[in-house]
Amino acid sequence: MTSQSASTGASIAQNIMRTRSIEQRQRFWGWVFLSPWIIGFLAFTAFPIAASLVFSFTDFKIGEEISWVGLKNWQNLLVDPATLQSLGVTLKFGIIALPVSIIFPLMLAALLNSKYVAGKPILRVLFYMPYMVPAISGVFIWQSFLNGQTGWLNRLLRLLNIADPPNWLFDTAWIHPAMVLIGLWGVGNAMLTMLASMQGVPTELYEAADVDGAGPFTKFRKITLPMISPVILYNLVLTTIGLMQYFVVPFVLSSTTRSNPDTNFINLYLYRTAFQFFDMGYAATLAWFLFAIGLLLTIGIFATSRRWVYYSGGEV
Repeated sequence: MTSQSASTGASIAQNIMRTRSIEQRQRFWGWVFLSPWIIGFLAFTAFPIAASLVFSFTDFKIGEEISWVGLKNWQNLLVDPATLQSLGVTLKFGIIALPVSIIFPLMLAALLNSKYVAGKPILRVLFYMPYMVPAISGVFIWQSFLNGQTGWLNRLLRLLNIADPPNWLFDTAWIHPAMVLIGLWGVGNAMLTMLASMQGVPTELYEAADVDGAGPFTKFRKITLPMISPVILYNLVLTTIGLMQYFVVPFVLSSTTRSNPDTNFINLYLYRTAFQFFDMGYAATLAWFLFAIGLLLTIGIFATSRRWVYYSGGEV
């Protein structure tokens, strides 16, 4: 009996060692296959991020010697009129663009989820297709469409007896609405996520509302909106971060038309500081300033989400 117990114990120990050996080999090969991504992340993401933080405390200009200046760049950031002006332009545009960028795809999704609309599969494809168009190509198309003299939009407005339509891309009062129009061309992705969320709402809730005599607007407000609120939160966070990184449209417009202060967004000002004026130290400071603003806005959105976001599985 004693020898049998010893043999059983030895067998168990061998099985444990074999299992550990297999786990170690799997762990080793896992790290081997992950190593290209890890090396790329460290070399092209983590190291540049850390370097930019260091550069924000230096006077680093291309072709000149780097010198340590401490908090001077951050102090200049708070009094630099160009920085404050570009931040004001970004915030002014965000106040207009953010609500529209959430409400418009929500309305499209509700329309395509309605049983009263024919040809919904084709409409979904048509609404999503502009999202696949390269951003710069799309801006050039819209630039032609919004041209004050020969653009198709103003031609249509003149046919409607509007004798003096706005000069969309040069008029200070209309440049931001024009950019919002350009941005609406690419809301297909947000529309699809909201539409998918709407189609996941349990039909039993609508049937119960029908029994209680609720109308379409009441059902949308009391059932649809709460049930898809996590997806609305997702799109709200992405749109807010995207507004802080808004670059392609103002960059193309400012490169192909005369300079307009209302296209001087803070991300474009950062680009010019780094690659036109070659002031890398101050550009790094602007980048971290943008990161801080985006982080605070995101924290604020999540802090308020407890009051209006409903999770069917409980609080998150």
